[in-house]
Amino acid sequence: MKYAVIDRGDSLSQSLAQKFHQLAAEKHFVRNDDRPEFVISIGGDGTLLHAFHKYIDRIADVAFIGVHTGHLGFYADWQADEIEELVAMMALEQPRIVRYPLAEIQLETPSETNHYLSLNEFTLKGVDGTLVAQININDEMFEMFRGDGIVISTPSGSTAYNKSVGGAIVHPSIESLQIAEIASINNRVYRTLGSSVMLPQHHHCDIISKKEQKLQLTIDHVSIMRSDISSIRCSVASRKVSFARYRPFTFWNRVREAFLDYDDDRNSGKRS
Repeated sequence: MKYAVIDRGDSLSQSLAQKFHQLAAEKHFVRNDDRPEFVISIGGDGTLLHAFHKYIDRIADVAFIGVHTGHLGFYADWQADEIEELVAMMALEQPRIVRYPLAEIQLETPSETNHYLSLNEFTLKGVDGTLVAQININDEMFEMFRGDGIVISTPSGSTAYNKSVGGAIVHPSIESLQIAEIASINNRVYRTLGSSVMLPQHHHCDIISKKEQKLQLTIDHVSIMRSDISSIRCSVASRKVSFARYRPFTFWNRVREAFLDYDDDRNSGKRS
């Protein structure tokens, strides 16, 4: 078994990474930072996003495992005190591989086309003023937007920025994208729906810049500033991200524990 470890960089995460390496060596795992089969993320959801983008060129060949060192993360199945149990299960059991949809972002400028993948979300904001853009869905004009920005989220990212701007939480088994507004301005010139919109796998949306404007693009945790954007196409990517699950933990349990702080012992044996 070939593996790599990405840690958050704090003392606890680094010590857990060293402990994992020690235990993995005892089980004859092979550390391979260039071509791993499994990538163990130790930290939080931000650490896993970093790991995802580090290995994005090998996304079809890698499965991720999250260990959280703080609050429960949506991408982490294991707690800091469960490293020994994790290594033991990796040595003895075949994991269930769960695959989540990704967003593909195609950025068009007069001189080039760039492609990006997002695990959580893509956001677009105006830098020096409000964002002004036409939104097309399936090559037909849908709305004229003016406001602070737009969030395009994956189902697994629907619990992040998307939720904070009033978007819906979507189960990761639903292959879709969600468009949510950030502080839209509505008048007789600029009219928006005012609610989030979900697009199925075979649909796409285009965000077309309607003036010369400096824009900030954020793909997960990676920020880019551009002043030459013509349009941005967003769609469900053909590739998916894989997570290795050695024990069941439902998405709705993650939602409940993250947002409702509701400890129900009756559900402790119903993780699937």
